[in-house]
Amino acid sequence: MKNRAYPFYFAGGALLLYTLFFVLPSIMGFYYAFTDWNSYSNEINFVGLDNFQRIFATGSGQNYLLFIRNTVVFTVATIFLKTVFALALAVLLTNGIRRFAYFYRVIMYLPAVLPMLVVSLVFKSILNPATGLLNTFLNNVGLGFMAQKWLVDVHWALPSVIGVDTWRGVGYIMVIMIAGLQAIPKEYYEASAIDGASGFAAFRHITLPLLMPVLTVTTVLNLLYGLKVFDIVFVLTNGGPGRATDTVYTVIFDEFSKGRYGMATTLSSLLFIVMIILGYFVIRLMHSEE
Repeated sequence: MKNRAYPFYFAGGALLLYTLFFVLPSIMGFYYAFTDWNSYSNEINFVGLDNFQRIFATGSGQNYLLFIRNTVVFTVATIFLKTVFALALAVLLTNGIRRFAYFYRVIMYLPAVLPMLVVSLVFKSILNPATGLLNTFLNNVGLGFMAQKWLVDVHWALPSVIGVDTWRGVGYIMVIMIAGLQAIPKEYYEASAIDGASGFAAFRHITLPLLMPVLTVTTVLNLLYGLKVFDIVFVLTNGGPGRATDTVYTVIFDEFSKGRYGMATTLSSLLFIVMIILGYFVIRLMHSEE
């Protein structure tokens, strides 16, 4: 009996801390999501589903549906772009380029280890419409018609944020995929070559199916990250211009800063539930593809 309980002696402290600092605050957050808790009153009243109705009401003061749409667009776009570019680079640096392959891998991975604040500040300078490096370069090489107001134009702000985030995150996903590619036995490719299969056929019928567990992991990681993105948006655009890049987490921060704690916890709780549901169904879907 002592031997069976022995592992719990080690896990007990961690479980206690996890319960105190995560489980209990989460339960309290779900409760406050149904209240009008704010900094303007000492009373906390139970309001039922009023906060949730305000989120999905188009006529409310805040257009929460726009912020949800921005979050969904950011998440879907970054998942697609990071997966495509990371897979292409992983295949190229595993089966294509042999010379200096490790050097190129390190170069591609470096942005992932840079602090998000540093990356955001650097790109905020690069994408400056007046003095930024990108527009200056385009003007100097005769491509001035391609210069845009990247972070201050309603139509270009969100795509610009998506592009910066993809640049930073693709190397991390690439490393995971390289590990998955190296785990595929070479005998499969040798047998397909003997059977006369083309490179594309081998990629479609061998690489992709055997890489599905890795794709499941990277998709879930990108999904959870995209839904709770905050820092890169906050530094690059602060939700602007005209709230065109505001996401759910930047709005949660804004609600808390304005003292509307009830609405902030409502948004946070709703996002938490959505993350659990989407994560579950994505894993189920990807496993069925495996």
